[in-house]
Amino acid sequence: MILEMVRANGAVSLRELARVVQTSEVTVRRDVRALEAEGLLDRRHGGAVLPGGFARESGFPQKTRLASAEKTAIADLAAGFVEPGEAVVIGAGTTTQELARRLARVPGLTVVTNSLLVAQALAHANRVEVVMTGGTLRGSNYALVGSGAEQSLQGLRVSRAFLSGSGLTAERGLSTSNMLSASVDRALVQSAAEVVVLADHTKLGTDTMFQTVPTELITRLVTDEPHPGEERAATELQALADQGVQISVAGAQPPPSRPPAEPGAERKARKQPRAQGRDVPLPGQRRAHVQGGPPGPPRGSATAGDQGPVGERARVADLRRR
Repeated sequence: MILEMVRANGAVSLRELARVVQTSEVTVRRDVRALEAEGLLDRRHGGAVLPGGFARESGFPQKTRLASAEKTAIADLAAGFVEPGEAVVIGAGTTTQELARRLARVPGLTVVTNSLLVAQALAHANRVEVVMTGGTLRGSNYALVGSGAEQSLQGLRVSRAFLSGSGLTAERGLSTSNMLSASVDRALVQSAAEVVVLADHTKLGTDTMFQTVPTELITRLVTDEPHPGEERAATELQALADQGVQISVAGAQPPPSRPPAEPGAERKARKQPRAQGRDVPLPGQRRAHVQGGPPGPPRGSATAGDQGPVGERARVADLRRR
């Protein structure tokens, strides 16, 4: 059953295998290890792929079923990075399709995309302007590819690009199994000031044929919480953070915050995205610089001209003694 699912889908997560086979992930992991020893498949942390070093691209129906809950959580968190009035590009994929559904109510948003699924998700969003690229339709993922798509992106400049892919490693960055899709994704990256990659845990550590976004160009990764015991996932996230990628984990509980003290603070809090998640401060990750002027004096110290009445009286008494 496990081998049949991998052959049919190209890549399957341990979570999905355990659900279909109706057994524990520990048992599935042991069976996958045995099949790998026979050369019938390759293990990837959190799943299994066809042997041969590079994962084959799954069809759209299989992609929609793979890690669907994780993709929903990732899309919820990623939507919080989009501000009203922005212009963004969104690439093709099932995770980016979920993101588009959550952007339908963002006022003044402009979305440039080569994905028919993204455009369909925003078709009835009155406050969102959708701009489609040209190109040739690739039916397996409902995306426009080719020279027409790439040429229509020339001269474009937006704030962010939201992209997905077939695999993500710290060594090569984001990759996909199709050359035409990779070429259009590179053009999308060139048009954006920041690049946000949406990738669930099944894609971490997976390498596919064509590189789309090198690691040094990835601003942020939005992913889901790896299962306990998935050391390879944690190792890959650490390696990405060491190269300066900001890591946002969907489903991670944010630290508790104090209730707002000022009257308007409650209204501001309600405007924040409700999705659970937080930025994970992994060692080696870039730290944000505080905007503004130089830091003030240490707490408890006094500056010239800020001595207060007590300090002034002491100074006068000292002068009288002299």
